[in-house]
Amino acid sequence: MSQTSFSPDWLTQFSDPYAVLGLSLSSDDTRVLKRYRTVAKILHPDSSSPSLSDRDLAVQLLTRLVNPAYQQLKQGKTRAEVVAALRFRVRQLNGDQPLVPQTEFGRRLSQAPAPQVDVFYEQAVTRLSESQFQPLSNFESVTHQLIELNLIYMLLKIGQPLVQEKRTGIVAATSTYRSELQLKPEETPENAVNYAQRHYQRAQQYGRKGNWAQAIAELRDAVRLEPARGEYHSLLGKAYLMQNLPGMAKVHIRQALKFNPKDPLAVHYAVKLGVPVEIGAASMTPSENGKKPANGGLFSIFARKR
Repeated sequence: MSQTSFSPDWLTQFSDPYAVLGLSLSSDDTRVLKRYRTVAKILHPDSSSPSLSDRDLAVQLLTRLVNPAYQQLKQGKTRAEVVAALRFRVRQLNGDQPLVPQTEFGRRLSQAPAPQVDVFYEQAVTRLSESQFQPLSNFESVTHQLIELNLIYMLLKIGQPLVQEKRTGIVAATSTYRSELQLKPEETPENAVNYAQRHYQRAQQYGRKGNWAQAIAELRDAVRLEPARGEYHSLLGKAYLMQNLPGMAKVHIRQALKFNPKDPLAVHYAVKLGVPVEIGAASMTPSENGKKPANGGLFSIFARKR
């Protein structure tokens, strides 16, 4: 049974709110709120999770670190300020002397090939955050590891946006081999999240509400993580068209057809945009045969006429 007590030094040691909450630097409003609720439930004094001896520590963590961290991250404007401060800190630290990773995850991230940095970073944050508050005695060591991960990731991203997209709107496909730097399947928790799929699902929800700007943001993240998924590109093409950006729409519709020439959503909007479609695929469009495609769920939701 842990006898760890709250240290006043933690207020200065753990000034990175992303690390305090166990979040990656790319987290959006939805992910921040979900993580905060999870952590607050664990630390709340009425929760059955903390042992009796750790209850005071739980309350201190919640009120003095977790709640203030959430206040900093719950809005996009303040998140941007936090990221800017972290970027400045990294430049300052690296100017004094090169940042040398002290943890296993930090070393592996620093050695990751550029195309795999984002994926490995997200996986490492997810892995660490699962044990950050359970038991509470883990908080100090795990949070230090998260702080280092964020600094290393920021160092690798200096001069680049945290969410990258090339001017053509397409992120080049990465090599299909699994790097040894990536978390192995047996190391990944059973409930680990497929971040690309989660971005895609959120984009679908935004699309249903007609919020295409948010859908685009989610789909760009999905494409960044898994650039060879045709359905991500087809929905992104649809979203760009809804935002009156036909040039970008064409780019992603073409890419979707490259990965799946019979993607019903891509075929539908290819016809609207004048993008060439294979004959076999074109026969699937409603305008030519009036039939609903086999996977009509996605088509019926997102292929409605403007």
